[in-house]
Amino acid sequence: MQTTTAERSTVAHQSAGSSLLRDAMAQVRAAGERLGISAGMLKLLETPERELAIAMPVEMDDGRLEVFQGYRVQHSRLRGPAKGGVRYHPNVDLDEVRGLASLMTWKCALLDLPYGGAKGGVTVDPSTLSKRELIELTRAYAAGLTPVIGPHVDIPAPDVNTNDATMGWFVDEYERQVGKFEPAVVTGKPIALGGSEGRGESTGRGVAHVARQAMERLGITVKGATVVVQGYGKVGSDTVRFLNEMGVKIIAISDVSGGLYNPEGLDIARINAHVANHPKHLLEGYPGEDAEQISNAEILTLSCDVLIPAALEGQLTIDNAHDIKARLIVEGANGPTTQEAAAILAERGIKAVPDILANAGGVVVSYFEWLQGLQGEHWKLDDVRARLDDRMRAAVEQVFERADAESVTLREAAFLIAVERVVAAAKLRGYSSAES
Repeated sequence: MQTTTAERSTVAHQSAGSSLLRDAMAQVRAAGERLGISAGMLKLLETPERELAIAMPVEMDDGRLEVFQGYRVQHSRLRGPAKGGVRYHPNVDLDEVRGLASLMTWKCALLDLPYGGAKGGVTVDPSTLSKRELIELTRAYAAGLTPVIGPHVDIPAPDVNTNDATMGWFVDEYERQVGKFEPAVVTGKPIALGGSEGRGESTGRGVAHVARQAMERLGITVKGATVVVQGYGKVGSDTVRFLNEMGVKIIAISDVSGGLYNPEGLDIARINAHVANHPKHLLEGYPGEDAEQISNAEILTLSCDVLIPAALEGQLTIDNAHDIKARLIVEGANGPTTQEAAAILAERGIKAVPDILANAGGVVVSYFEWLQGLQGEHWKLDDVRARLDDRMRAAVEQVFERADAESVTLREAAFLIAVERVVAAAKLRGYSSAES
């Protein structure tokens, strides 16, 4: 029996989701072994506190009833309320959400935010839905989550294929359900509904600034450095914008429709104008003769100073890790490098800044937005940016110093710091018996 392209894509993505969960657990176990924590404590760190699956009936524009599947996993609240985004993607599954929720726990701990980790998702291709259908789906999802979320319980945010508009619909439904004004229940909202200046750009800004710090530490001259960015959605495009301002040379970018390559540097302003006018805001159809068409697979193996995978998980694998020619990898996406690939890259001497550090700018400014919501304040953009840059700079310094001190990779150092902090919180809460 033959499988269709769509079926093969689904199987591949499910495999990536399972790999993401497996790799996240492997990193925690490795850190736990190095830190000498017990099997009981390790079990506590690995096991999600709560998992919710929701069936969401939505009346479509043509009158038929469609039932969508949604998930929310709260991995840990040992350090504070759970925090994590919501993604809309046709291949969302529970394993993927579990893995992403776990990564949020370690990301928040690494940045020393008073949060635990969570993640949510809906199995849907949002490009096939009308705006009304998307609003109804989001309201159904928010209503289903209402009993298990709140400003001091679990705070959702945007992720893949969701944005500030999605969060606006979400918070309105939540407030309808609870009967009171609660702007701090989600972050990534429109500014007019209590969102924060700089939230939309924060992940990309964080990736760019981490990349610059890493380049400086590795002796790569920032001005003129050649950079490749896979993924040209919100994170990738903002990363490119801030790196451009630093004077790097963006030689290749890509999105779901394919990529563009010019070893002398791309005309980003012209490309952005094309994307802005494209019906689906994609790179496809770019008319410039100043760029060569290239695939998403090819873009990963280009010769460059810095490679930034900013698309989905499972992009750097055992199949292409030996062909990576970048001097430095900065993970803009969650889980873009499999465990096997990470080991190969480390053996080859290629430095990789892990996702829980590189793309943490989004959750840092989400924290700032949450604080503003709780306090009824509104911070200026310059203040938000300065606070973000300080947080990211401190975290980068801690990770590089730990890696040097213990002769481990940056990924191992990041997880050592994060796991250490969560274990400390667990012990203070009385779980020291898990050490016996």
